[in-house]
Amino acid sequence: MPIFPRTLSLSSAMVAALVLTSCSTAGSSEPDADSSTNSSAATENTAEPTAEASAGATGRQEVDALAPRAVLTYDGGLVTVDTETGEVLASTESEGYLRLNNAGDGRHVLVSAGEEFRVFDSGLIVEGHGDHDHYYEQAPVLTGSAVEAPEAGHVVTHEGKTALFADGSGGITVMDSAAFSDGEVSADEVEERSADAAHHGVAVPLSSGDLLLTQGTEESSNTVQVVSSDGEVLAETTDCPGVHGEATAMPTSMGDVVSLGCENGPVVYRDGAFHKVPVEEAYQRSGNQFGSHESPIVLVDYKTDPDAVQERPTRIGLIDTLTASMTTADVGSAYSFRSLARGAEGEAMVLTYDGELNILDEQTGEIIHEVKVVEPWEEPEEWQSPAPTVKVGADGFAYVTEPAAKKLHVIDVAAGTLLFSVDLPETPNELAIVTGDAEASDHNHAHEHADGDDHAEDEG
Repeated sequence: MPIFPRTLSLSSAMVAALVLTSCSTAGSSEPDADSSTNSSAATENTAEPTAEASAGATGRQEVDALAPRAVLTYDGGLVTVDTETGEVLASTESEGYLRLNNAGDGRHVLVSAGEEFRVFDSGLIVEGHGDHDHYYEQAPVLTGSAVEAPEAGHVVTHEGKTALFADGSGGITVMDSAAFSDGEVSADEVEERSADAAHHGVAVPLSSGDLLLTQGTEESSNTVQVVSSDGEVLAETTDCPGVHGEATAMPTSMGDVVSLGCENGPVVYRDGAFHKVPVEEAYQRSGNQFGSHESPIVLVDYKTDPDAVQERPTRIGLIDTLTASMTTADVGSAYSFRSLARGAEGEAMVLTYDGELNILDEQTGEIIHEVKVVEPWEEPEEWQSPAPTVKVGADGFAYVTEPAAKKLHVIDVAAGTLLFSVDLPETPNELAIVTGDAEASDHNHAHEHADGDDHAEDEG
């Protein structure tokens, strides 16, 4: 692949936003930074696409294959970049702090903006025709459609479903990930659920049709339940104080496997019941969790200081969901909630302060590759501030932002090599990678769970 050494200017060929109807449904998404401030509560923006032309002039054209697109936020809006050519495809102005969440369909991104999720169309389109697909590209655009969500929190995609959690109401919106296909979400395409009270929570749609969700209040939460469609509680644990962050792992013959972070060690839902993961410390928090459908192991951050304003751990945790046990590995340098990701084959990845992307065997914790990617850095005091971020696309490549240099780096995970870097026109903050392929059933905080209270992602 080529290297693009120059900073590219914004493209002038952009199209107008589709004028679509907003729907009144609750939803949310959010990560885990070391701040008690709710990210979406501070987000109030009025976004206006900077595209020209009319709704019909999308510039759609058929192509033989799709090039992954990176959607990035910056102070003032969104920018979309072709990761193969380095071309800036579109810029959308928007004020306020914006969070990005993949919608699950491989095309759309949900933008957390104040009291709603706005639907952003990356412009990558896959249409099935019998035994083959056709591929189309068009200009990226903020569609104008939105899902209302008081204090938008976590977005979780799993097994073809997307769940949005509204921290301000406890409302949960569950829909098919394909519901975003036309850029508009209508009320008849969603299922409305709700927690008992408003809190910073999360919901995971299970393949059985049941829903895993947290219960709590704004002051405290320690309960996780699995609830049927008619409201029956099928499984429950109350031993998860400060519950935050979740990830799904390789399912068993009995169904889905979900791990959640607590302040006294994680808890795993497997085979219809909750299993506590024992830890040595009285306080152990793993609010950022990253799973893979290819592995029973979940990668987590490992925090042990309840009094730290901003803990800078060097150890990561590897949860074996089959045995409800956890081992740790020391990567030799600190990392942040934006630093963790999983590879296509389940590899664990940690971007550390020394600028290296550490690629680990998730079973043993052994470092397979150390890839020098960015200059040495430290996590900023404010978790909303730009910091290096790692994402993995459905193409299996890892993408790393370097805000200080205004760069996006592309890494071949299997080979452990930096392929090329793209110069960006703005200082990047949030990052989403869209390839046209629907997200697999794994959840990387993906949900990129960061720690918004610890926030990715959680992404995820």
